[in-house]
Amino acid sequence: MKKYTTFILVLVSIIANANVKMPLLFADGMVLQRNKEIPVWGWADPNEKVEVHFNKQTKTIVADKNGKWMVKLSAEKAGGPFELTITGKNKIVIKDVLVGEVWICSGQSNMEFQVSKTMNAEKEIADSNYPMIRHFGVAQDLSGTPKDDLKAGKWQVSNKENVGNFTAVGYYFAKKLYSELKIPIGIINTSWGGTNVETWTSREAFQKSDDFKAMIANVPTMNIDSISKLYAKQMKERVEKIQGTSVSTENENTFKEPTFNDANWGELITPSLWENQPLGDLDGIVWMRKTITLSAEDIKNKAVLSLSKIDDEDITYVNGIEVGKNTQWDFKRVYEVPANVLKEGQNIIAVRIVDNSGGGGIYGEASDLKLTLGSKTIPLDGKWKFKVIMVKTSLSPNSYPSLLYNAMVNPLVPYAIEGVLWYQGEANVWRANQYKKAFPLMISDWRTKFNQGDFPFYFVQLSTFNESNGNSKAGSRWAELREAQSETLKLKNTGMAVTTDIGNAKDIHPTNKQDVGLRLAAIALNNVYGKKQVYSGPTYKSQEIKGNQIILTFDNIGSGLSTSDNSQNVKGFEIAGADKVFHSVKAIIKDNKIIVTSENVPNPVAVHYGWADDDTEINLFNKEKFPASPFRTDNWEMITANEKYKVSK
Repeated sequence: MKKYTTFILVLVSIIANANVKMPLLFADGMVLQRNKEIPVWGWADPNEKVEVHFNKQTKTIVADKNGKWMVKLSAEKAGGPFELTITGKNKIVIKDVLVGEVWICSGQSNMEFQVSKTMNAEKEIADSNYPMIRHFGVAQDLSGTPKDDLKAGKWQVSNKENVGNFTAVGYYFAKKLYSELKIPIGIINTSWGGTNVETWTSREAFQKSDDFKAMIANVPTMNIDSISKLYAKQMKERVEKIQGTSVSTENENTFKEPTFNDANWGELITPSLWENQPLGDLDGIVWMRKTITLSAEDIKNKAVLSLSKIDDEDITYVNGIEVGKNTQWDFKRVYEVPANVLKEGQNIIAVRIVDNSGGGGIYGEASDLKLTLGSKTIPLDGKWKFKVIMVKTSLSPNSYPSLLYNAMVNPLVPYAIEGVLWYQGEANVWRANQYKKAFPLMISDWRTKFNQGDFPFYFVQLSTFNESNGNSKAGSRWAELREAQSETLKLKNTGMAVTTDIGNAKDIHPTNKQDVGLRLAAIALNNVYGKKQVYSGPTYKSQEIKGNQIILTFDNIGSGLSTSDNSQNVKGFEIAGADKVFHSVKAIIKDNKIIVTSENVPNPVAVHYGWADDDTEINLFNKEKFPASPFRTDNWEMITANEKYKVSK
């Protein structure tokens, strides 16, 4: 019996090894790129002969000593459906294959954002029967080394059953392309919310970069289990160094009490996610405390505690009494404080926050962080005491560089594509100046890896979001990140969709993804598909100083400069002299130029436009209704000038 068992196991092993295997990307319903060579690859036994049939083509290859093989089909015109057949010791038939345009869609949560969450979603889903539009969703995954295949993923046809889960930006882009080109459109969605650009960049790119090679030299190459253990150790040590006390739950039950002494705790600024502060990329449990002083008159009034939003979960106490709790990360906390809880003198607000993944902490509008006592409001924004009592040791995409490139991009290489759509940057605002190096590095890296030339790479400039009331006086990280994105246009064959007019100052995830997709499509239709049209708003070109005026000249004005409401009241401009103090100005349009002046600045030297986190009010457009990109004319040091990407140690 033992001999038979051994024979069966050997036979099963031989059969398993003999099977030709294809990457998950090659599956029923797929879209292949037209008008260029089509790489087709997979695995087989070493030295196994593999034959690939498609349309009227046949290609033959012998697998290498590691069992890998690849053929390149000749360019095909748009069409289908076809079958793709791969034959070795077994036979694979991939059905319903279309040939058309293929675009990779990548970035963080605003690219991940689904059609079902967009404005007018019900109507959009009802009108989604486009069998020539296909979506491939890449499963989220991490890896310490480059992977050959994806964790999971599948092609889906656009219809009302499927489209709700598609990337919204990618879908609205594809829908516009299809309406103009009437050929199959494939979008490959590889995105993950809250991720920085460094996790999407390969190790090799960092090693070749003068700006990052010292950083990557300190990151060991290892499998994900080893990285997880190292990360847990390094994270605990880093947090203890920052807060000056051990990471421990000891005496946690006393942290809510007004008698507890938090003098040796660290401080965080609220409202702001702690990922945007020295505490950094932390998942775990953190206590936060705020001391306020009330008068005898104050405590006579009805009290309502507002804590803006908390990511993810909270239990909130006032003077040791629980006043509310919530488990929804994107939900405003408004808790009534029971009578007799507040007292004259010092009062303690204590919040136990559990962050499971992604961003963590108290965030949102500063005006939503307050204690309301009748008609009186006490602001609660600013410094809060904090103590980390537990660190989750599981890896996040931002724990180390290249984790998402390895798992979610490398397996796509060298699939034939037309280009890439990218919506990311929110996770990099705290080192916006370095993004001027990191973002172009990533673009060049992908172009090198795919080896298809300088393919189109179109991205979305950060929209309006009032993360920390940034402006010209205090500095604005969001404005600096937008500038870094604008400067990336120096790279060949790049394009940028400006979206400051369709954002939401109170929501980092604006629901108008339709116009985002349309603006990206306008760039592609003009630059790639020969549909000549205006596709960009005004971009700053130069300034001329004449007395107390600065005259600004722009490129991409289309048929002329205008405003969103067709008025002559141009908003969003500021002017400064040599003292670097900016003042709001009166700006007018004259001869398709902007003239700015201020009685407060007799000798101006520099102009800012839209230099703020919240760009809701800026209104310079061209007559084709594309918004102008925010800019500055000075080169004064930015607030993120010295912020660098660091790996946990």
